[in-house]
Amino acid sequence: MQNVIVNSVLRSSRTRRLLTAAGLAATALATSLPSASAGAASAAPPMPRPTTAAETRTAAWLDAHPGATARFFRDLPKGGDLHNHLSGAVRTEYLIQLAAEDGLCIDATMTAVEPPCAAGTRPAADARTDAAFRQEIIRAWSMQDFPPGESGHDHFFATFGKFSRATWHTGKMLADVAGAAAAQNQSYLETMVTPASAGAKKLADEVGWDADLAALHRKLLAGGRLDQLVAEAGRSADAASTEFRETARCASARPAPACRITYRWISQVSRNSAPERVFTQIALGLRLAERDPRYVAVNLVQPEDGEISLRDYRLHMRMLNYLHGVYPRAHITLHAGELVPGLVKPEDLTFHIDDAVRTGQAERIGHGVDLVHEDDWRRLARDMARRQIAVEVPLTSNAQILQVEGDEHPFPVYRKYGVPVVLSTDDPGVSRGDIGQEYGRAARTYDLGYAELKDLSRASLEYSFLPGRSLWQPDPVRQGFRPVQECRVLESARCARLLANSPKARLEARQEQSFRSFEARYATR
Repeated sequence: MQNVIVNSVLRSSRTRRLLTAAGLAATALATSLPSASAGAASAAPPMPRPTTAAETRTAAWLDAHPGATARFFRDLPKGGDLHNHLSGAVRTEYLIQLAAEDGLCIDATMTAVEPPCAAGTRPAADARTDAAFRQEIIRAWSMQDFPPGESGHDHFFATFGKFSRATWHTGKMLADVAGAAAAQNQSYLETMVTPASAGAKKLADEVGWDADLAALHRKLLAGGRLDQLVAEAGRSADAASTEFRETARCASARPAPACRITYRWISQVSRNSAPERVFTQIALGLRLAERDPRYVAVNLVQPEDGEISLRDYRLHMRMLNYLHGVYPRAHITLHAGELVPGLVKPEDLTFHIDDAVRTGQAERIGHGVDLVHEDDWRRLARDMARRQIAVEVPLTSNAQILQVEGDEHPFPVYRKYGVPVVLSTDDPGVSRGDIGQEYGRAARTYDLGYAELKDLSRASLEYSFLPGRSLWQPDPVRQGFRPVQECRVLESARCARLLANSPKARLEARQEQSFRSFEARYATR
């Protein structure tokens, strides 16, 4: 039976290429880690840190119970999720519920479409009572039991088009995703949405393309048209917030746990679009991030190996570079290096992360899987460590889409070089996972102890785009998470003043209190 499954999977040419790529990646990574003699000089790895008695007891329990860790990883304080696509993060079952509530239909390709249900379609509401139909939709809209012979890459990205029409209730979806984050003992969420999408497309079509980026930006601003989209995005955020609070019962006597989550929006840019639309969406997202505190950053989405993504990659980075000069206070995080050999031409593996960092002004990188294929990648890794450019790592997503995991993944390389790493979910609804799964996978695969997991969790808030001073002194990944002078004593009046003026430090301090409670459970075990 196993051979039948393997043979069916290998019928996909893309899958064959990716499996071959996995072997190539493993070979590259085998020689990529700095040697013991050169490590300190070239890689500036994180400094070993002392552990507290509570940490030692917690670590001992974790080491002694490798088969009983599900609750441990669920309850572990895990800070924030910084790489999360809202529509892909919603539980598939909840998307089916939303489709049924909207009276949508499911066609022969398992795509949600508008009513009335014509021949060859079925009401999504049928999934409430027809278990087989429900499972069919779940398989089409997620990575659960995805069809043999189809690559994980293709199936993953195809899901979004199938459930897209069911994702019109932003606030309800946020309540579902925030509820999952709260259940995983997280406190913060940066989730990606596409603000004023139709309006941005209309404006881009009207303005057209101009290779003079300054002139193109002036055209977008003319007549206040870009600011009209900023206002529209603000109204959408208002509506989503109201829907979220109503769904989660935040004003009631018994609010849902989702209400405890602090969230911010990241503006998505559709990178497989015409240049004028990409530029318009970037400009809108950055302008929003400077004018509306609920929006914090911009990110380019859609497959990095797409035809337009590859053709216009350097152009997109130049757009970001120019617009960063116009909107310097807005943050940028970029999908870059979500590639492996066999998926794209060899030359396309050599510059995406580097260009995102040096030209695209990225403060964080999403995925970064092809690191060791980049030109002069060691210099790149050292620069990322020096500049504290974090990598958002969704291990499950990388395994499902790219078949890259374990020793083939650059996770240990980034850590060896002192590059900040934050574990993320990417699209947990599609992946059928959660952030606890990511921490558990990291611990098992890379033999991480409790102190290392704790610092990964701390990093997820440290490298968030929340405003305000940090609780920690600079460069905490390499120098250790050392409290700033004011907060050497967390309960002091000086620390309280800092926390009162810093949303970031407040969440970091709350996380430290959560760690105390968590570790106390293992004091007598």
